[in-house]
Amino acid sequence: MSGVPFLDAALGRPASHTPVWFMRQAGRSLPEYRALRGEGSILDAIKQVDLSVELTLQPVRRYGVDAAVLYSDIVVPAHAVQFGIDVAPGTGPVCEQPFRTEADLARLRVFEPEADTPYVLATVDALVKELPHEVPLLAFAGAPFTVASYLIEGRPSRTYEHTKRMLHTQPELWHSLMERLTQHAVASIASQLSHGARAFQLFDSWAGTLGRADYEQFVLPHSASVFAQLRELHPDAPGIHYGVGCDHLLESMKAAGPQVLGLDWRTTITDARVRMGADLVVQGNLDPVLALAGTEVALAGTDRVLADNAGHPGHIFNLGHGVHPPTDPDVLTAVAARVHERTAA
Repeated sequence: MSGVPFLDAALGRPASHTPVWFMRQAGRSLPEYRALRGEGSILDAIKQVDLSVELTLQPVRRYGVDAAVLYSDIVVPAHAVQFGIDVAPGTGPVCEQPFRTEADLARLRVFEPEADTPYVLATVDALVKELPHEVPLLAFAGAPFTVASYLIEGRPSRTYEHTKRMLHTQPELWHSLMERLTQHAVASIASQLSHGARAFQLFDSWAGTLGRADYEQFVLPHSASVFAQLRELHPDAPGIHYGVGCDHLLESMKAAGPQVLGLDWRTTITDARVRMGADLVVQGNLDPVLALAGTEVALAGTDRVLADNAGHPGHIFNLGHGVHPPTDPDVLTAVAARVHERTAA
């Protein structure tokens, strides 16, 4: 054991207990978050270093989780290079001039973290000093496909009409866009790791909208490039690959090269290991809606996830998606405590 349960589990090694963190843990469900956050775009809040540090630390204090995830957003690089994307409260990423033609590629220049987002790196520096050794900071970025979908659609979408049209009718432009967003993801995560983050997650939240053939042709090569480049730059930092509604893509997502495969609540841990090998390291996968049903229901769901994992060392406990805003924070505190109690070595 390294004394850092999250890193031990991510590498498939026995840990003192199963580590826990929650996607979207630094967010809207915490009253202390709402008291500090204020109005306006999250992209403005991220630029305030002291605020970002505090918002990252709040769930660590409240829940007793085993990892802190940087308070940030997947569109930060695209916003920082002045493509023209923002995050509208209550809506999500919006772009008045979506990416539709070759000319738009010039608007999405190469991302240079030290120059473009010094506030993010200052936040990472401060957090690394503040966090205890056993609670690593997680870097993250949006995967090329998910960021591309926001840039092309111009707002959250249910159909991904423009995205799918581009990859089938303008494949050269599509791959050029994906290569640029691969550079953004690698540069963003690598800069966070260079400043002291110790692991990372690549969020491909909306990859599940694609069939497997399209995913493997138009997305997998670029996601694999992200993991390959980061493995070369930071070989000791384990990477997590996560998407929602991706049961039909899990083998392909694993082929991208992550050390940890994130599962949503639709896929059992047992089934994932039957399909991809008994040594598969997984993250997940309590249905986040169960946390809305109260402590008793959430703890019963937690016990089922732990039973599904059956004591395998390669397990990071998480929700199958992000924390829903109405969630009672005390429920998540109880879930984290339950995981620690039931899995203590």
